[in-house]
Amino acid sequence: MVRCFLVHTVCPVSALSAAESRVLYSRVFGPDETVQHEDLDPEERRLQQRERVAVVARQVRSAVTLSREASGRQLVEMVPGEEALALQEADSGVVRLRAGDPFSGEMSALWVAVQSLGFTMVCEPHENLLLAEGTLKNLTRHCLEHLHMLGPGSEVLLKGDRIDVLLSRLLPHGQLLFLNHRFAQSLEKEVSAYMTK
Repeated sequence: MVRCFLVHTVCPVSALSAAESRVLYSRVFGPDETVQHEDLDPEERRLQQRERVAVVARQVRSAVTLSREASGRQLVEMVPGEEALALQEADSGVVRLRAGDPFSGEMSALWVAVQSLGFTMVCEPHENLLLAEGTLKNLTRHCLEHLHMLGPGSEVLLKGDRIDVLLSRLLPHGQLLFLNHRFAQSLEKEVSAYMTK
């Protein structure tokens, strides 16, 4: 099962310090780990969940920075309309999250970094990582193409409802889908039809 999906910054942003990452969107699936602590009120639980997601974003940001420094490639800014090229040039990888940092059990965080945006999916350790990687790249492609996230005025925070629709179709309730060719095509048509409304 996928535990969470998030979109966050992976490059320095003027309002943040060089080591910070801003979570622009997050969706958590599965049971809430803070339920064990019954003495917490809903606001404290929400803050704990938010901090857990922020820890993942920081760890992925560090991995992206190391990957980009190791490759030595220069980051080339793409413009709207070049989403497919931007996705081909994207960095990707996996980060192993140890038990307790930030989830109670060990997890895997798969990430795709497209320019200054990071798309991350946290999976349980027994998940099929190849299937998860394909799903993450598919989600990233749809976000870039249909939501125009590479544009200069792109407001990811205002597009959360559309990302929710993508997740409900491509990652229902946090479950990875095995897609045959015909089902994948019908899903593509359905998502495209909704996103062009």
